[in-house]
Amino acid sequence: MAQKPEDQQGSKGLPHRPQVPLRNDSFLPPHLRSSVTAVPVTPDITQETYESDNSNNSSGGQGPSRGDYFSRRVLDHAIAASPAPDSTNREGQSFHNKVTVGAQEGKKWMNRLTEATMAGRRESMSEFREISPDLALSGNIISATFNIPHSLKYRKGSDWELTPRRGQSALFDSFSYLSSDDSPWNHIVVAWTGEIETPTDTPSPPGTPPTTTVHLSALNHLSKPVPIDGVAPPTPPLVDGLWIPRDDMLRLENQLSHNKRIKTIPVWLADDSDGLDEGIRLKDQARWRRYAEHDLYTLFHYRQHEPTDGRAERVQWADYYRMNQKFANRILEVYKPGDIVIVHDYNLMLLPSMLRQRSPHMYISFYLHSPFPSSEFLRCLPRRKEVLEGVLGANLVGFQSYSYSRHFASCCTRILGFPSDTAGIDAYGGRVEIGVFPIGIDATKVASLAWTDEVNTKYGNLKKLYEGKKVIVGRDRLDTVRGVAQKLMAFERFLEMYPEWREKVVLIQVTSPTSIEEEGDGSESKIASRVSELIMKINGMYGSLGFSPVQHYAQYISQEEYFALLRAADIGLITSVRDGMNTTSLEYVICQRDTAGPLILSEFSGTAGSLKDAIHINPWDLSGVAEAINNALLMPKDKREAMQNSLLAHVTSKNVQFWIVGFLRRLVNVLGSRKNIISTPLLDRSEMLRRYRAAKKRLFMFDYDGTLTPIVREPSAAVPSERVITSLKALAADPQNAVWIISGRDQEFLSHHLGHISGLGFSAEHGSFMRNPGSTEWENLVEKFDMGWQEEVIAVFQKYTDKVPGSFIERKRCALTWHYRLADPEQGLHMSRECQKELEGTVARKWDVEVMPGKANIEVRPTFINKGEIAKRLVNTYNAELKALESDDESARKLEFVLCMGDDFTDEDMFRALNGLSAPNDGTAEVEAENTFSVTVGASTKVTLARWHVLEPQDVIECVALLAGVGGSGTGATDGVLSMGENNLAALAAVEDHIPEKL
Repeated sequence: MAQKPEDQQGSKGLPHRPQVPLRNDSFLPPHLRSSVTAVPVTPDITQETYESDNSNNSSGGQGPSRGDYFSRRVLDHAIAASPAPDSTNREGQSFHNKVTVGAQEGKKWMNRLTEATMAGRRESMSEFREISPDLALSGNIISATFNIPHSLKYRKGSDWELTPRRGQSALFDSFSYLSSDDSPWNHIVVAWTGEIETPTDTPSPPGTPPTTTVHLSALNHLSKPVPIDGVAPPTPPLVDGLWIPRDDMLRLENQLSHNKRIKTIPVWLADDSDGLDEGIRLKDQARWRRYAEHDLYTLFHYRQHEPTDGRAERVQWADYYRMNQKFANRILEVYKPGDIVIVHDYNLMLLPSMLRQRSPHMYISFYLHSPFPSSEFLRCLPRRKEVLEGVLGANLVGFQSYSYSRHFASCCTRILGFPSDTAGIDAYGGRVEIGVFPIGIDATKVASLAWTDEVNTKYGNLKKLYEGKKVIVGRDRLDTVRGVAQKLMAFERFLEMYPEWREKVVLIQVTSPTSIEEEGDGSESKIASRVSELIMKINGMYGSLGFSPVQHYAQYISQEEYFALLRAADIGLITSVRDGMNTTSLEYVICQRDTAGPLILSEFSGTAGSLKDAIHINPWDLSGVAEAINNALLMPKDKREAMQNSLLAHVTSKNVQFWIVGFLRRLVNVLGSRKNIISTPLLDRSEMLRRYRAAKKRLFMFDYDGTLTPIVREPSAAVPSERVITSLKALAADPQNAVWIISGRDQEFLSHHLGHISGLGFSAEHGSFMRNPGSTEWENLVEKFDMGWQEEVIAVFQKYTDKVPGSFIERKRCALTWHYRLADPEQGLHMSRECQKELEGTVARKWDVEVMPGKANIEVRPTFINKGEIAKRLVNTYNAELKALESDDESARKLEFVLCMGDDFTDEDMFRALNGLSAPNDGTAEVEAENTFSVTVGASTKVTLARWHVLEPQDVIECVALLAGVGGSGTGATDGVLSMGENNLAALAAVEDHIPEKL
């Protein structure tokens, strides 16, 4: 391509952009090539400008030194040279005067902003406590986040060097607010130390050769030492890991606990064998983040790995699990009742449940700062259930946008089978609330930093440097989700579609190295290569010797340069292909308060839902992005100002303080509403055992599905275990016991799986049929009832079966059931509501039938048939038999022990019936209340008429085994194969005052 004449920059006397040196380092990845990274920051400034000392500067000492702009660790760089005080702009006003006026205006505006953001009434602890006095809030908040707000450098025996950690500025600003005097809370952060750096104790000039070559790898295989007499010289053993003595650990903990900005408790992550009283050895520190960043981060951003054999994943998952456990241990060291725990982000998704298991009444919330994917993607994660169940230990789960919260609820329904809606998930008998809380930034802080004297100087330099050109600014991390390649392709398309803008628009793209280990296979190098190829293509096609349309800086920039760039931009361009919280867009709005440059924002960014007035684009639609850039450049001033005012009002009002206060207020409201729910006590097995042993005649009533067996997707797969059969046999063998299975199952199923136990009585189809113990004949209780309603119900059920793939109809003799367990959970739930509404409006009005929604099913049956009627019938029948014996003992004329166990709403009829039969206190009750044990299977917060609860079907089986003596000192043990659990042993010990010797 022929080079264009230097018609713009060259005509103004500005030096040309230096020629790209020969690529003799092509074997390196682009982000490590000097030919790429050594490209000057601005067209007329080269790195050599700052390498010389001030005293040796050719410009008379006026230029900045390397130390002013460059850092060996941070790689900060200058965007433009500071102009001389007497340099002027087009209006004739000196840059010095213009910068001075701008600084004064910035300070005035910052003061107004501070007044506006702090105009709201300060929150007080009394207001939070008034929401629900029963919560007994302590006023303490424990924030759990993965990384502490500081990067650490360790020098043995001296104070630790703490520097601000890059990234997560909004999160750390929220910590600063909670820790400040403006917040009524006492706040502390629990976080991992992060990878600890160990700088050399004796610094040496760059390029100094090492004093020894021990442990240094060979440059090539020919440079290895030649063995003498065929024997290689001994190699000293390598020191594995970083050893930190106990005194230095305590020194860091003291520094962090006395930090004036954020008080922090560090979590030391190491293998248990490496954590000793004398100190700790840190090996391969990066492994604690590998699972979260390699599996969770990538999947949450819609990037799926190739399948593997799972061995590496198992190791990474073990580290992830142990890391969450260590966080739980550390939090419980400082936790006190009434404290609020806030868990942040995907690194700690197991922590809420771990805390809940060890402290059931803890106030826990979880906030996800990244996107949350749809169920189609999350189902690809092998550990999907563990991750979801971990989060469900929280009382409140917060997300950046509504779509993320909807995806989470859908995953809990589709993967775990928990009912959910837009407000929460019903899990383990309780309720986990979900909410949308778009995070903000500290607007006052950003405004104060963006109008400092140094930023004003750099801003003036940039405006002079790019005078006559429109500046588009992008700042992103160099990873797969930031859309840098899409941005460059869209900019190329823009220059192609709108040639009138060529050499009039410049794209300044700053990319910083990513901190996320996505692939582990050089993905950053691949992205850098692609970005470099696109930049060379664009500059080669649309640039000239004096002008390059894309200015790319693959390095960190200083805070002052960053804010100067945002202020100097005519357009802010963000093309994330999947993003959670993008603070650059919010900071850009603050920096554009005077110039009102439009913001072009990807619709896939989590911030897009909050910044409604920005120009939303699809980064995959290159022509659409190009058109949006052109429209933004041509946008009239009044429209730009109206857009800016609306965005500025949102960013300054919905700031980080507004976010964290709103999140806490919602959490307290959720906790307060949960406290009003009556908790059902856990079944006292020792008391149950005492009453059982003291009774002469006992009645047992058990539901089947969800009580004796777990709920399964395929109803026919609910087969009783050997433990269930053995325990029921032993219980029914006692002549003092009457044992009944009261189920919605039909006669054939119950006869096939449990009919061989002669001592059992059965009630099938919710009481439509009965079979007495020792009998093989079934009694039809609805024989004379008109069953004509079934044809109409079948027609309705069939219509919905055709609509919902995976659903089916179960036809019983007296009831009809439509199942949708195998169907799509959301579709099945939605269509079941439609089906129920239709049945209640048609069949239920014509016939004496009841429409009953169940666990992934709808059942229609005669109204007068239910489990409660069966429970009444059994109690009255057995009491009548006892009274007929004409015993002199008054207490022996009625049942002395009743145990009824069930899990769903059909079993509530039994509980209701027993509550009525045991209600009178004048001795006329059919069974005494203290001898009646109605037990529901589920969490203590479950709304129920039962007096006790157990957590799961396994607990039901253990209770039956305890009473029957299975696995204990009584009968029923089978060669010691069946053992007694710890809870049963504790109950036995409480009753017998000792632990049975024979098990």
